[in-house]
Amino acid sequence: MRVTIVDYGAGNVPSVERALERLGAESQRTPSPDDISKAEALLLPGVGHYAALVRALDEQNMRAALIGAIQRGVPFLGICLGLQVLYQSSEEAPQLGGLDLLPGTVCALPSNVKLPHMGWNQVAARRSSRLLDGIESSAYFYFAHSYAVRDSQEASAATCWHGATFAAVVEKHNIFAVQFHPEKSGDAGARLLQNFLKIAA
Repeated sequence: MRVTIVDYGAGNVPSVERALERLGAESQRTPSPDDISKAEALLLPGVGHYAALVRALDEQNMRAALIGAIQRGVPFLGICLGLQVLYQSSEEAPQLGGLDLLPGTVCALPSNVKLPHMGWNQVAARRSSRLLDGIESSAYFYFAHSYAVRDSQEASAATCWHGATFAAVVEKHNIFAVQFHPEKSGDAGARLLQNFLKIAA
């Protein structure tokens, strides 16, 4: 099984590749809709501005291929913006629609806390989580964001708090996503990626 990394130009793609390589996983990065359509497992990393991700997906004709593969049941892991784009829209770029695979809107974190939410924080499980299997509840993960899915959603398997409670881990059928960066989260992040590889195998 090979993980297809959707390469729309995000800066964290090499670190994601290295994290997968350390786990012995084969991966390929691609901006090709054909490669995405044929993928055995998909990973969408993301850093920066929501608009840059959405525009890149549309300009490179990746949106339909990505939605089609996910709806067909291909295991998918979204990281940071890769989680946010699963929803209908984001306050960061309200004029641009997301993939609309999950209901809800991405909102700005409260302005009364330091933004961006940058650094290590803990997550709280809301229900059984396949991604968090075997990871201690006291584990810390690395975050870097100013927007998040703040509404309580059925798909949210774990939450985090920074001025408000937001979705930290999302799981629904073959859709998996995290607001933090597992590739920067040490042993806990490595275990999470390993869990996804097992799910996708």
